[in-house]
Amino acid sequence: MFPDKIIVHCSERNVATLTLDGIDVMGERLAKEVVELIHRNPSLRKISFVAHSVGGLVARYAIGKLYRPPMKENGDMSSSECEEERRGTIYGLEASNFITVATPHLGSRGSKQVPFLFGVSAFEKAASCLVHCIFGRTGRHLFLTDDVEGKSPLLQRMVEDNDECLFMSALCSFHRRVVYSNVSYDNFVGWATSSIRCDSELPRWEKFVNCKYPHIVYEEYCKACPKLGENIFNKLEDELVTGLSCASWEKVDVSFHKSWQRFAAHSVIQAKGGSKHKEGVDVIRHMLDKFLL
Repeated sequence: MFPDKIIVHCSERNVATLTLDGIDVMGERLAKEVVELIHRNPSLRKISFVAHSVGGLVARYAIGKLYRPPMKENGDMSSSECEEERRGTIYGLEASNFITVATPHLGSRGSKQVPFLFGVSAFEKAASCLVHCIFGRTGRHLFLTDDVEGKSPLLQRMVEDNDECLFMSALCSFHRRVVYSNVSYDNFVGWATSSIRCDSELPRWEKFVNCKYPHIVYEEYCKACPKLGENIFNKLEDELVTGLSCASWEKVDVSFHKSWQRFAAHSVIQAKGGSKHKEGVDVIRHMLDKFLL
């Protein structure tokens, strides 16, 4: 839609079995790929990220590596220049949109966070023990079982600024942060984890009508507001919600419950496969209409 204004680059560094190497390793690869792209296009001034599924976590790690804190004020600068310099950047570029689609921001170990396990605690516990056999280090990161060598799980470290990276400062540097979430029929990523909500915060969406985007069933803007944990049985997940709520978020809930493609919601929401998943096109149009240039 904007060939004269935007360079669209599809990441190529974390394909196939490389997705098993861990969110941190994939994030490092993505960060290097972005740096190479910036060097090839010296006229770039702004940067946005659009990521699907675990790619959203990889992008959050990558921006932590790419983040550059604001420079100290210079008395010789104009007020407008000083204001711009006080903003952190992503490798020197102004951070515009950070958009994730069906991303498990709270991990996958909580109740119903992986819907195909049907919320059965025995299945979820077994998955936590066996996931690394199938999904490698990435599985450990998603199920928060990588708390080794005295370190807390990676996803927990990614909701704060620490010696490893200024993860939250990087996230807050973007003008917009948006999460698109499937309210149902996503067999891999639950509604709560993809929308960064506790179960008690999930909205009633059945009466929400949107004629322009028929599969968008709820929208809300959540101001930056740290929350206290609400569920003592999922204390770690509550800490993730609390940490991520330090930034404002636009939350867009999607439902394909009336679609014959509903059981493929995890792919349909990103219109993967062109005409095969064409019912998700209105979600992409919604994303483009709101995109900050």
